[in-house]
Parts: sequence; structure tokens; C-alpha cells
Amino acid sequence: MRVVLGMSGGVDSAVCAKLLQDAGHEVVAVFMRNWEDGTEDCTATDDLLAAEKVAKKLGIEFHSVNFVKEYWENVFEYFIAENKAGRTPNPDILCNKFIKFDSFLKFAESLNADKIAMGHYAKVDFNDQTQLYELKIPRDLNKDQTYFLHALNQEQLSRTLFPLADLTKPEVRQIALENDFPNARKKDSTGICFIGERNYTKFLSKYIAKNPGNIVDLETGKVIGKHIGLSFYTIGQSKTLGIGGVKGFPEGKWYVIQKNFAGNLLIVSQNEEFLMSDFLTAKNMNWIAGQLNPLAPLSGGKDSKFSCLAKVRYRDKGEKCEVKVLDDNRIEVKFKQKIRGITPGQSVVLYDGDVCLGGGEIE
Repeated sequence: MRVVLGMSGGVDSAVCAKLLQDAGHEVVAVFMRNWEDGTEDCTATDDLLAAEKVAKKLGIEFHSVNFVKEYWENVFEYFIAENKAGRTPNPDILCNKFIKFDSFLKFAESLNADKIAMGHYAKVDFNDQTQLYELKIPRDLNKDQTYFLHALNQEQLSRTLFPLADLTKPEVRQIALENDFPNARKKDSTGICFIGERNYTKFLSKYIAKNPGNIVDLETGKVIGKHIGLSFYTIGQSKTLGIGGVKGFPEGKWYVIQKNFAGNLLIVSQNEEFLMSDFLTAKNMNWIAGQLNPLAPLSGGKDSKFSCLAKVRYRDKGEKCEVKVLDDNRIEVKFKQKIRGITPGQSVVLYDGDVCLGGGEIE
């Protein structure tokens, strides 16, 4: 097959190129430039050069494509709008949905690709019984990226290979070292792409005006400080709140509990129990198998209930819950026990064993 691989300049995609080549595929490497802001570029030149060097070493065709406009319109503008509304969006999910598995897929088609490949730690299987493609948890549970891929659909999965599905990160590193790849020891990228190592608040203030107001203790209603603008805080946050040595309160951490936009108040507490909840609603649900998921737990369709595991953030192990499917592309999730820090704007992602069913945006 002719496989077009998204090559980032990191070790994961470099090893993907080698694995695909060893499997006998014709590999084409493509570097995506997704972000520019006129000052700093997180898809730095050294990433492009690293990707080029690996492609040259393996003797494979190499391209660079610019998706800056598409990224701005489909990912970044939404990110800013959600922050302004007081929610905490996850741009990596949108990047996968609109850029890596849409714009990139279309570009790959122009290169006559049979399939595309990505260096994500995830697995795609075809279920002969349901005749559907399934997104599944990979072997390396610590690197599992299915949470960020839950917005994909059947067409996208049918065209995608994840060569790292059955490898662990240490094994990937070892393959890179054995092949003397120039990026074999390169650190993994962390954080949001367009922010990178920069200060989050400083970056966000370039796009969102500060709107100072009072910080208020949840239980007493006492004003204990000033905030710079509700958009700059997230539920559960305990750092950089600027609260300390408040008279009448013990020393210790303060946590963001709520954001009151009507009064421009940041509601905080020293009691983490206020962050615990056993219920959420989510909108804009994506069922990987389709609008009415034909997998057994969902066969009832509208208003049906089923049990599964749910994650409300990337690093979660998954919590037991009961899901009620509503008729407006929404769900209600009732957890077996209370969990910490359910955050509007983030995603809840559902799992049936090792199969990712899909997910939606927490309301």
C-alpha cells in the first residue's frame, strides 16, 4: 500500500515510518505546519529538519504542508471562544478531528494514498460481527491516546493505520536508537501545541482581555482576593491564584470551585470536597460507530441506558458509570462514586472494555 504518514519530527512518527517500510508499504512522509502567531512557532524549524533527516535516512518521499489557516479557523478560534465563555476546551481533540484526520487526509488523497498513518498510541480493528471499525486502547496503557481520538468517525478510522498500537514507548525508543535516528533521544512534546513552553496566562492575554474581579470563599462569602479575569482560570486549579495568608483562614491550598460570570466572581475553597461530583451532562456526542451506536449496550437507541467506563480527562483510568442517551445528541452520566474536578468544556469519553465508544463535551 501507499501510506502517507504524518511525521512531526518526534521519535514516535519516525519509528512509524520504519515499521511501515519494514512491512513492505510505500511510505510518504508529510510534516504539518499548523501554527504561526508572528512571534514564536511551536512547530519549530528543528522539528521540520528532524523529520526531513529521518525521511532521507529511510529513503522515503517527503513533503511539508501548511494547515495554519485551517487550524486557526477550526481549532484556535473555538479555543478562544470557549475560554471567553468560561469553559476549558481541549484543542488536541479538535486538531485530530479537523486537521490530522480531515485536512491531512484530503492532502494525502492528493498524493494517491491508500491509507494514512499517525504516531498515536491507539489501535484500529475491524469487527467482523458488527462490520464496523473500532478504536481500541493500545498495548501501552500509559501512552493511550484514544481519549484525544474519540471524535473520529468510521470513514476516518477505515483510512488510518496506527503502527504503534502494540508497542510500548521504551520499545519505540529502542527501535529509534537501533536505527540511529537523529531524534532517538528527543523529549516528548507536552502541553498545548500553540502555547508550548510559554506562560499560559501571558499567552492567553494576547487574545482575551483581562476583566478583574473578586475572589470569594464559597462557604463564608468573604472576599479574599482579586482575580485577573474568569477566562484565565479552570475548575480545580490551585496554583497561581495569588491567595495566601488570608486572615481567619488556615494556611493551605485554595481551589477554584466555580466561576460566576454574572457577578464576575471566582469562587474558591480550601475544601476539595466541593470539587467532587457523581453526575454530568455532555453535548455534541460523537459515537464512533455512528449516530445510533449498534454495539450491544446502545441497541436501545434514544433514551436507552447502559453501563460502561468513562474518563473525564486524559490521564483517568476510567470510572464505572451509567449512561443515559438523550434525543438531542446529549448524554447524562451517573458515576458509581464521586470523582474530582468535572470541568465544563473538557470531554467525557466512554469505553466498553478496551473499545472507545465515543465522547462529548461536558456541559
